[in-house]
Amino acid sequence: MSPHTSSRIPPGQLDQLPDRDPEETAEWAESLDAVVRAAGPGRARLLLARLLEHGAHHGLDLPPVTRTPYVNTVPTAAEPAYPGDLALEERITAYNRWNAAAMVTRASRFGLGGHMATYASAAWLYEVGFEHFFRGRADGGPGDQIYFQGHASPGVYARAFLEGRLTVDQLDRFRREVGGGGLPSYPHPRSLGGFWEFPTVSMGLGPLAAVYQARFNRYLHHRGIKDTSHSRVWAFLGDGEMDEPEATAALTLAAREGLDNLVFVINCNLQRLDGPVRGNGRVVQELESVFAGAGWHVVKALWGRAWDDLFARDHDGELIRRLEHTPDGQFQTYSAADGAYIRDNLLGGTPDLHHVAAHLADPRLAEVVGFSRAGHEPRKVHAAYRAAVEHRGGPSVVLVQTVKGWTLGPGFEARNANHQMKKLRQDEFRVMRDRLDLPVSDADLDGELPPYLHPGPGSPEARYLADRRRALGGPVPARRTAFTPLPEPPALTSAPFAALLKGSGKQEIATTMAFVRLAKDLMRDPVVGRRWVPIVPDEARTFGMESMFPTAGIYSPHGQTYDAVDRELLLSYREAVDGQILNEGITEAGALASFTAAATAYATHGEPMIPFYVFYSMFGWQRVADQLWALADQMGRGFLIGATAGRTTMTGEGLQHADGHSQLIASTNPACVSYDPAFAYEIAVIVREGLRRMLTATPEHPTGEDVFYYLTVYNEPLPQPAMPGGGAVEGILRGMHCCAPVADAEADAELLASGTAVRWALEARRLLAEDWDVRAQVWSVTSWTELRREALAAGEDQVPHITRALADATGPVVAVSDWMRAVPDQIAPWVRQEWTSLGTDGFGLSDTRAATRAHFAVDAPSIVIRTLRMLARRGRVKPEAPEEAMRRYGRI
Repeated sequence: MSPHTSSRIPPGQLDQLPDRDPEETAEWAESLDAVVRAAGPGRARLLLARLLEHGAHHGLDLPPVTRTPYVNTVPTAAEPAYPGDLALEERITAYNRWNAAAMVTRASRFGLGGHMATYASAAWLYEVGFEHFFRGRADGGPGDQIYFQGHASPGVYARAFLEGRLTVDQLDRFRREVGGGGLPSYPHPRSLGGFWEFPTVSMGLGPLAAVYQARFNRYLHHRGIKDTSHSRVWAFLGDGEMDEPEATAALTLAAREGLDNLVFVINCNLQRLDGPVRGNGRVVQELESVFAGAGWHVVKALWGRAWDDLFARDHDGELIRRLEHTPDGQFQTYSAADGAYIRDNLLGGTPDLHHVAAHLADPRLAEVVGFSRAGHEPRKVHAAYRAAVEHRGGPSVVLVQTVKGWTLGPGFEARNANHQMKKLRQDEFRVMRDRLDLPVSDADLDGELPPYLHPGPGSPEARYLADRRRALGGPVPARRTAFTPLPEPPALTSAPFAALLKGSGKQEIATTMAFVRLAKDLMRDPVVGRRWVPIVPDEARTFGMESMFPTAGIYSPHGQTYDAVDRELLLSYREAVDGQILNEGITEAGALASFTAAATAYATHGEPMIPFYVFYSMFGWQRVADQLWALADQMGRGFLIGATAGRTTMTGEGLQHADGHSQLIASTNPACVSYDPAFAYEIAVIVREGLRRMLTATPEHPTGEDVFYYLTVYNEPLPQPAMPGGGAVEGILRGMHCCAPVADAEADAELLASGTAVRWALEARRLLAEDWDVRAQVWSVTSWTELRREALAAGEDQVPHITRALADATGPVVAVSDWMRAVPDQIAPWVRQEWTSLGTDGFGLSDTRAATRAHFAVDAPSIVIRTLRMLARRGRVKPEAPEEAMRRYGRI
């Protein structure tokens, strides 16, 4: 760069790039300087923005602009023609608004309430989608997946009522589900079968799930399982919801993988539950910067047509600049203020902007500034949606400005408390009626409750609704589970299960590896193998899954555009467009969102898939338990594998890696079938049964059961025994079986253990026999939770499996696991013998397995000492035996 140029432009980052013509560069800089001096920085910004826009039209690869002028992305002059009958759609929307408010108000008499203000602000966002964009699946097509905002559910119910899908009785049972026939408060697929598809009211989970659903749609397409090329995912979100970390956690994934089948619609009514989203800031600009910076196509729909005239009268652009710098808390005040206040505060000051609204009387000025928002005008919404769906190469977000509580009257509109306001008075319904021009007489509103309105099944509105949904492929939302169940899994005595049943001989195999080997063999099945979906959060090598890389491949929509550094090795890293493994990177939340999309594909796409997600057990349930609750709501099916389980089995890792409680958390999820297997043969039995229950047809469940499995497996290599006979399979599935019985004699004690602790119990059994002449039976408890659930469900004339299994036992029971004591203590009420438990309560420690097990008093000597104490009280061993044992095993 010449001295002349460098004196004009301070040294910066671009100096590192070659400049073929520094003199020309200097001239451009001088021109910009002249514009700033002569016309001001506003003019200079406009020229630069025009150049960037013009360069994009030429296909230049330019850095994203993360903040654009505070105007609509699609100007009024560029709006496409509206494709529907706007007058009919306005009447339909008015009915929906009324019935949604009536339903919530009528429910309030039971103290139930509901939310009105969210749908009131978003009514047109949904109606334009229903009439012109959302594709159903009744015509056999792939359809769209729509994540409805949870608090807007009354409006979705109201529309379904107009369509004839819900009855007056069902509307009147809003939030009254006991006894059946009611409507759940929010989108709950498990509560309202056949209607809702996606649970969304746990804030932040909807946007995260939507991203991974869109990605999984592409995964299905690229792997040749289903053509989803015409399927789109829509996520309707609130601006306040975007504060949740999960809401923005996967934005770069969506851009990186070019998910142009994904559209976020963010209702920017500028209010969260208790007040403004950004009282001192501007959430629209903030969100634009976040999404644009992440690589999304941003479409802003902010102002209604009434603003066009005001902007046209402002020749210097000062009004837009003033709006751009007005904090949202103040702008919310303008929505509820009179014209005089707006004239003085928004349009006053220096320079004076009174001239832009001099032709408007105060009431009209208040109406324009307070309520003219793009989100309340179907033409604006349609134009924004069209710009989003026609974008190619990446995801789109539509930022739509609305007023929370719109059309509910001055007591609701833009008020901080409107989220908690559960009903309208009859006089407020009269105001709403007049505003919406609905056929409701004063006599209809003389009673205690507002009526529901329906134009009639043969009305133009009803016919229009039916015609539009027919043209778009059927009703939305609608959950369908019409799929062909998978074949019965192979018998336990045949491959690949038989390999685990026969044991490993002297070879030491961890149960984590036993599961991975089984899954790898099942993936080779010529019919069902391609339906397995391995999911791992960047820990495949930790779990011994790298052997899957070359054969199954790691899914990437771009394939592999580089030479892998380990390409010369047998187990090299391999990415492929049709790869089967979802290697999610370091994101448990993202991996669980992928699992959910795969686990519900049997309903979402009619394609049963078999996801198995292998993760550090400590970073599973406690981190993503909320997502797992949503998975249960959505009736997902698959295998969660908590690898490296237990408080003491992860050698050296310590406090934040040592899991001693995930089995307890898992027990709180009613849809989760959790097991803690000790041996490879138990894994084979459990996995086969899980496949049979979830994905094959039975007389009781012709489309499978709505459960998912959680297996905790361990990274401690040990020889794997062969499966014993004598009803072991039934015991494994019910929750416990005797793996080391006492033959031809009565046992002195019963040792119950799960997972890796079964090995400690077996060693304790040997020590008791050799050192103390005590006979102990060892039971492998595969599931403390399933034992408890069966016992709770047992009728008065039924004996639970745990009670029946121990019916002949005369000695005390010692229960031990690598979990906190509350896990085995779940079954204590149904054990008739004297009971005690050992566990790993407290925080984990960094040390060897032997040291930590001795510290928590769960190792074999600890089991022996506890057993001897119980037997000493009975007189079975001498009173000094426990203290002698403590000395012998170095515990004192």
